[in-house]
Amino acid sequence: MANTAQRTIRDRRLSTETKASTKTTELYAYVAAVAAVVITAFVVGDGDVGDGDPFGASEAIRYITFLTIGYMVARGLAKSGSRDFYDEHGN
Repeated sequence: MANTAQRTIRDRRLSTETKASTKTTELYAYVAAVAAVVITAFVVGDGDVGDGDPFGASEAIRYITFLTIGYMVARGLAKSGSRDFYDEHGN
């Protein structure tokens, strides 16, 4: 009987709602996309005087906001119904 009780404690599985965001590729894709927008906004500048900056700070902020909304939606979908299992010892 003691063997059975010990086995159930050892085999007990716990779960979190979902994987941590740092363990997913979507975080890295989001960071890379934001970096690409920032670099593009920095590099693309005035070619001709008077035309204005075709991709300035306001456009970059707009695209970063869209990326952030997309990332939040993706994380919300990932959290809906998925589980990340682990045992009591953190494995």
